[in-house]
Amino acid sequence: MPGHRTKGFCASAVALALCAVLAGCGGSGESAGGGKVVLRYTWWGNPDRAARTEQAVALFEKQHPDIDVTTSFSGYDAYKQKLATQAAGGDAPDVMQLDYRQIDQYASGGVLLDLAKQKSVLRTSEIDQGLLGTGRVDDVQYAIPQGRGTETVVYDVTTWKKSGVPLPGESWTWSQWADAMRALAKKTGRPGATDPGWSEDGFEVWLRGQGKSLYTEAGGLGFTADDLTRWWTFTDRLRREGAVSPAEQTTQLDGTVENTPLGRGEATSDNNWDAPSSGYTALVKGGVALAPMPSGEDGTPGQYFKPSMFLGVSANTGHPKEAARLVDFLINDRQAAKILGAGRGIPVNETIRDEIGPQLKDFDKTIADFQTSLDGKLKDPPQAPPSGDNALQTTFQRDYDQVSYARMSPREAAENYVTEAKAELRS
Repeated sequence: MPGHRTKGFCASAVALALCAVLAGCGGSGESAGGGKVVLRYTWWGNPDRAARTEQAVALFEKQHPDIDVTTSFSGYDAYKQKLATQAAGGDAPDVMQLDYRQIDQYASGGVLLDLAKQKSVLRTSEIDQGLLGTGRVDDVQYAIPQGRGTETVVYDVTTWKKSGVPLPGESWTWSQWADAMRALAKKTGRPGATDPGWSEDGFEVWLRGQGKSLYTEAGGLGFTADDLTRWWTFTDRLRREGAVSPAEQTTQLDGTVENTPLGRGEATSDNNWDAPSSGYTALVKGGVALAPMPSGEDGTPGQYFKPSMFLGVSANTGHPKEAARLVDFLINDRQAAKILGAGRGIPVNETIRDEIGPQLKDFDKTIADFQTSLDGKLKDPPQAPPSGDNALQTTFQRDYDQVSYARMSPREAAENYVTEAKAELRS
């Protein structure tokens, strides 16, 4: 699961599907000198995640001396765009990290391998079946969840405490959150938070707190222009008051924690997913802590547990069994789990989760404790969104930019978005 969403998407499901059937698209995977198999494995994340991943991959290569793994990573925005380009060109990496919102598109585009065909090397029996099912499209297992995550309010502990504003409790409403951001801005002289109006994720949490959803089970919009107008009116007012980040800061967001207002020392908090929030520990000198997302005014939670990210294998890989072995290792190997910690969310293998939970330290323990505090309090996650949602994230952010720069009213931008969203979901 990413932190902040991308601005820009390079390939449609139509292009992916076309490439999958074109002759000469080429397969991923190659053989190195000495008969070794070479796998390409890519992911998004911060430097901490990269260091852990490289250590885990080195262990995999030691256990499988006949396989070399070539790795690469970047921030979410750059990763998502590059992967889309590679997939459209028939050159998707052998093993790839995937977001919840990418699975339908890449599965329907013929990019992903049916992993059920690799069950001899890829074990899934110790993964919650409901969680495992989130990686299926039309009952085909195209991706395996790698961790469990949830969205959070991550904040600069020292700055918040010095402000004298009461720290977040176990729950709060959106109104209470807004009042806290106003108070923080007044006391600290800088915005209390990143403006959540640009974030489709934030809007989804707010919607669910109203008893609604982003999408219907049939894949249509689950909300109206009136709903989105209310959300953007709420966030627009906070921005005008200086309680959340101004447009010139918000439009710099690129999917990395380093370029958030909190990461740059220009705000006291941010809405982000729990796993990538580990990146703030190297940026915020006073340390960071996690608080729950705000609920509806009647206490209805909008927050939910979801697979933090998935692993998929290219349908064009020349080495499906070896690629599946790498996926199995990253999910089911105890030593790998200890190395990776909670950097991609809490492990999905239930036995491993129980074993390493008490051993987690530092921010990994913070994430685990935060998730434990929410157990039994959240509603079931939504089904994976339709493939059009990938493009709509860009549309959502673009339309809110028009509100941020006072080029459109919240009503005008909301009506524009809903019109384009309906057209995208029909295409």
